[in-house]
Amino acid sequence: MTDTARALGLPYSTVWHWCVDRPDRSVRGTALRCFRCLPDDNAQPDLGSYAYLLGLYLGDGHLVVSAKVPVLSIACADTYPGLIDLCEQAMLTVLANRVQRVQKKGKGYVAVQSYGKHWPCLLPQHGPGPKHLRPIVLADWQRRIVAAQPGDFLRGLFHSDGCRIDNPVRRAGRDYSYPRYLFTNRSADILGLCGWALDLLGIAWRMNRPDSLSVARRVAVAALDRHVGPKS
Repeated sequence: MTDTARALGLPYSTVWHWCVDRPDRSVRGTALRCFRCLPDDNAQPDLGSYAYLLGLYLGDGHLVVSAKVPVLSIACADTYPGLIDLCEQAMLTVLANRVQRVQKKGKGYVAVQSYGKHWPCLLPQHGPGPKHLRPIVLADWQRRIVAAQPGDFLRGLFHSDGCRIDNPVRRAGRDYSYPRYLFTNRSADILGLCGWALDLLGIAWRMNRPDSLSVARRVAVAALDRHVGPKS
């Protein structure tokens, strides 16, 4: 480096910085934030945000991987602007440098999108075709994250393919209602992951249809309220 500095007529410290202290130009963009590719102190993930984003993705998201840069897209209903904000923030916190909101005219939803080469590292469940027609299995490292943050994972699932409703009931000539959570998904694997996360929190649930599970007991609803709550 001394010879190079002398030949260029530059201070030695400048050339040393170029050769030693300069960031690796081969590592750019989302590679600098992917905690799967840089599993060190400089890439510690926000586990809660990741678990929430994973739940959103399994519910209403898809990841397109092609010859170009992969794009993660999550559909968020227009009626829930707060959900759109939360989805965008989760993408930015987990990996994205930029997020786009694409309004799907006449369809009633916004596609919250992010381009990034490292989304497939973080969402290995991507693949061709609908999720309910292929196996959806969490990697071991994903299971550890969900086990540590089951409430955030459930919030993502229920914010995407779930709802909190007032269930009307008529008994002995009287009409009343009680709050109830429903999670509906055509994938048996994703339904199983939802049930597993509920079990981790000790929240009672049952299958009310082959493609839907229900949380209806008063204590269970109150417990889930602390983690999910209604969409906004």
